[in-house]
Amino acid sequence: KQVQIIDPERHTNRIMAEMQKLLHMPVEPRHIEGFDNSNIQGTNPVSACVVFKDGKPSKADYRIFHPKTVVGPDDFKTMEEVIYRRYRRLIDEGEPLPQLILIDGGKGQLSSAVKSLKLLGLYGKITIIGIAKRLEEIYFPEDSIPLYIDKKAETLKILQRVRDEAHRFGVKHHRTRRTNSTIKSELEQIPGVGPKSIELLLSKLKSVKRIKEADIVTLEEILGKVKAKFVWTFFNS
Repeated sequence: KQVQIIDPERHTNRIMAEMQKLLHMPVEPRHIEGFDNSNIQGTNPVSACVVFKDGKPSKADYRIFHPKTVVGPDDFKTMEEVIYRRYRRLIDEGEPLPQLILIDGGKGQLSSAVKSLKLLGLYGKITIIGIAKRLEEIYFPEDSIPLYIDKKAETLKILQRVRDEAHRFGVKHHRTRRTNSTIKSELEQIPGVGPKSIELLLSKLKSVKRIKEADIVTLEEILGKVKAKFVWTFFNS
């Protein structure tokens, strides 16, 4: 702790060297990306990608993915799609790739991610591992026996932090998406009011509660007389 305070660069270098050794990496993991999928009963799924640089979160680089090709709650297919989209884009845009990819999950999620890396020609060029929550096992591709890292090791703490941050970020956006979906579904019940009018109402008034409380004059300023009357009548009849 004293080294961390007095000489933070030395502290970071020590952790990076430890991680490289324990995870059998060819280089230090200065750039780590972690992935987690979030959904409840298959609704409003999102996948989170968080980025850590020198062991610290780089929040400006975080990304959220909405699965496009997966139908239903299929965690493996979702992971496969998201990994492919993330690194296809980085390659196309000439952006730097991570030295380490961390997947929240066991062998199944890890295998799905590996499929996409192989398609992109990145397998073997980036270290990829999975971390299972129950016993904090670390899984490597093509190795059935997990690695157990000392609970006090800085390496495990960094991996746990990446995993937990991906989970937090994903759950946050999942809840936002689910809330927005619920709000829109309520407003969609108003006769004569379409998606564009709903978006306009939400952009101006921010919530269903404020839309319900709005007077007819305010609604007319946003939507015009005809649609404003539909909304006001729906909530006040």
